[in-house]
Amino acid sequence: MAGNGPDASAHRGTNPPFAEPLTPKQAVAEQRRLRGEVRIEPLRATVTWLAAVDTGYANGKARAAAALYRWPELELHETRIAMAPADFPYVPGLLSFRELPAVLGAVHELSQPPDLILCDGQGIAHPRRLGIAAHLGVLLDVPTIGVGKSRLIGDYEEPGPEKGDWTPLTHHGERIGSVVRTRRGVKPLFVSPGHRVDHAQAVDWVLATTGRYRLPEPIRTADRIASQRKTRSALKTKQTGSPRQ
Repeated sequence: MAGNGPDASAHRGTNPPFAEPLTPKQAVAEQRRLRGEVRIEPLRATVTWLAAVDTGYANGKARAAAALYRWPELELHETRIAMAPADFPYVPGLLSFRELPAVLGAVHELSQPPDLILCDGQGIAHPRRLGIAAHLGVLLDVPTIGVGKSRLIGDYEEPGPEKGDWTPLTHHGERIGSVVRTRRGVKPLFVSPGHRVDHAQAVDWVLATTGRYRLPEPIRTADRIASQRKTRSALKTKQTGSPRQ
């Protein structure tokens, strides 16, 4: 699933998140600018550290969680939490401007830089091809995959009933993702590459990290922490520093 190229952790982006507060109109223009930096290509790096991120809200702030797993063991290594003001308004299609400040804080708190990040949200399955996974991938220059629980845009045919069945998600004739059945008898997920991953690998990684439940296990962990639903296994997670809050 991972290639034998250079370690992805050796390459980190230098794009600042948001130098100053943006209006929704400015945010749309920024998405269109960053869209040109997204690269949908085979993941060539060896993946040793796999992360997942998700965001909840508490007291008017975004509460982002990052869960770091060792691969291929799929063993939880640590979790981190970061909080940031949710100042940007809730506007469909502009979620990343509301949540990325906290997400970036949580990722930067990890003791190991991830080689691949799974995001609860869209990759390029987005009107301007820059969902939160694509946006995060460009800012960090790290391979990312978007895993959406529901469709934002696109047309598709229902995949077959078995785990691993999938159909393409298209928009105006362009493939923007895959509709993937991760468990028999449950609703499919909307999987799209974010940055430096191709469509086939995005599907493979989601299936490889999904166990008995609908969502990949790393995203389930990040979701529990972001939503303050800690399980016993999450409470035992290794902590190597104070989370930025």
